[in-house]
Amino acid sequence: MNVEGHADLAVARMAAAIGEPARARMLGCLLDGRARTSTELAVIAGVAPSTASAHLARLKRQRLVQVLAQGKHRYYSLAGAPVAAALEALSVLAGGARAAFMPNTPHRLRAARTCYDHIAGALGVSLHDRFLALGWLVGAAGADRACDLTPKGAQALETLGMNVQATRALRRRFAFACLDWSERRPHLGGALGAALQALVLQRRWAVLELDSRALTLTRQGRRELLARFGLQA
Repeated sequence: MNVEGHADLAVARMAAAIGEPARARMLGCLLDGRARTSTELAVIAGVAPSTASAHLARLKRQRLVQVLAQGKHRYYSLAGAPVAAALEALSVLAGGARAAFMPNTPHRLRAARTCYDHIAGALGVSLHDRFLALGWLVGAAGADRACDLTPKGAQALETLGMNVQATRALRRRFAFACLDWSERRPHLGGALGAALQALVLQRRWAVLELDSRALTLTRQGRRELLARFGLQA
């Protein structure tokens, strides 16, 4: 079989994988950019957990989804922007709307909280996204989800008072994309995430509640996040 024939066969296999209704529902719900467990996807697809696992295995073989193991959970997401673009185009042709993702996390924990020693929740995800948009952070690549600061990012954080060189020298991973359990999108983990949280607390941009992991932004913190990162929090 020639190269063109192989390409046609690959397209046909992908189309067949998308074409089954349960798998199409799984893929459709993942278009919001949030990862989900196989149990959640089974409910969305209306199939048994064992059936969902078989569907997800096929989608993974066709490089339509990717799986991330974090702790005892395995989270599934679309395997990149080209997959999302193709599904979005099909959705436009088909018409209709998808149900929005509705997390059941208590509001104060979803807004901002600690994840071990780094910032999680909507605030943590927003900071991760903003650092990428500012060109301060190089995004995760590969199974280890490692990130790194750009020279521009290192300089910006040094200006805020973070000792980036000392943070790099710590005996732990420097930075990685940690999947947020309420937002189902990455926040910044590792030594860099811990240093960022320490900086935010030291400057009293946020305070840690005594009875929970919730972080409360101060008035000063909201002003600083807007002024320094262009982040409306």
